Amino acid sequence: MFYACLRRHYRTRRRAVQVIIAPGMPGLFTNLLRVLRERRGTDMRFLCRHLLSERGEASQTVLAQEIINVYRAMDEQERRAFFEMLTREFSPDDATIRYALGSFQRSPGNDTLTALAAAVEAPRQELIRRINTAPGGTKTLVLLRGDLLQAATGGAKFDALDGDLRHLFRSWFNRGFLRMERISWQTSALILEKLIRYESVHEINGWPDLRRRLEADRRCFAFFHPALADEPIIFVEVALAQGLTGELEPLLDINAPVLPTERADSAIFYSINNCLQGLRNIPFGNFLIKQVVAELASELPNITTYCTLSPLPQFARALFDRNNEQGFTPGRLAVLLDDYAHDLTAAAQRDDPTEALFQLLADPLAHREVLAGPLRRLALAYLTKVCRDGKLYDPVATFHLSNGARLERINPFGNLRRYGLRDSYGVTANYQYLPSELEENHERFVSDGQIRVSGGLFQENRIVASAWKSSKSRALKSRSR
Repeated sequence: MFYACLRRHYRTRRRAVQVIIAPGMPGLFTNLLRVLRERRGTDMRFLCRHLLSERGEASQTVLAQEIINVYRAMDEQERRAFFEMLTREFSPDDATIRYALGSFQRSPGNDTLTALAAAVEAPRQELIRRINTAPGGTKTLVLLRGDLLQAATGGAKFDALDGDLRHLFRSWFNRGFLRMERISWQTSALILEKLIRYESVHEINGWPDLRRRLEADRRCFAFFHPALADEPIIFVEVALAQGLTGELEPLLDINAPVLPTERADSAIFYSINNCLQGLRNIPFGNFLIKQVVAELASELPNITTYCTLSPLPQFARALFDRNNEQGFTPGRLAVLLDDYAHDLTAAAQRDDPTEALFQLLADPLAHREVLAGPLRRLALAYLTKVCRDGKLYDPVATFHLSNGARLERINPFGNLRRYGLRDSYGVTANYQYLPSELEENHERFVSDGQIRVSGGLFQENRIVASAWKSSKSRALKSRSR
């Protein structure tokens, strides 16, 4: 099979093969064919070990291409077995690590440190680097990591392999290799179709919807990588507006009038999308937002406010997560709802404010006036206090706060679309990017978990902090008894 593959490769990619069999190399090529004929071309263990043992660049490329071909032909079960093999057989050798560590401890220096670093690096990292040398290698490895993450959701443990891929991707996809482009109606149809497909925050309902999002009072920017032609890595959608808005519908209304750009004073980032599953948790968004701010400041000096209109994608789930001691415990809910207890119980005709709240949330639009205040406070608590495994529950909040933004405003019923009501009872949030605050806010958040909020949220933030403090006090008293 492998020999047949090489013959097809020669016929269909003549120029590539001409490099492989250039003068002075026919013996190497013939030997490679002879060795590989002895094994099945689909034996991935053999192909991977042979790729690691090869020293010639041309033969490495041929082997890497065949590994890519075999991988793409695998079904889900075969790919899982391949991941298990990479995890089990291409890990660092414990004895080699111990020996290198002992050598370094006995004689610290550059040579022994280099040997130790080489010992602790998994051989699969070099394997991945060599696979990347083949045409389409980067794209295949990104797809491979997407498959790996999908397999891991079924309970499989591939943390070590995923860690190696993330380590390499952080280098290959660093900011220096990324190119930012503005997306317009004149951009190629291929890329525009991908925007429609990859938009996961606010679905693009066909070409008229997309065209409105690319009008003169809208901006869309994307990062591209040279190894992934015509493949956006991440893109952000921006609305130019007059003043800060907390409502989504005016931004997505395809019949909304186009605002002359000279009348706009605010840039609202309303959708940020990572396009490729295989690049999940590889940081791009912080660079993209900051570069877009710089781009807009240069193009439109009348823009003075840079803010997001962000979803709270797990707010509803967090409210019902009763087993999370870092979340909305009954004691915390009681303190947070105390100011609204009378209105809630009266509207629901229930004695308990918490029970009344959840009853009214079954139909939030029918009880907007009663729920607006409680939802604003609960959302503030969710964004600033509720944690899971020691980290903020909300991934969007973590993203913007770690970038140095401040929490500016919370908007009950800002997103009345079906998914907005389902995920957050319609609540949206604004995070503001103030260039003068970004560095300080970032350092405070990543170092101590401190979150800057606007003056308009200051009083509510004190009440939320009090609820968490009183809850901790009750817990300590309970443990001391």
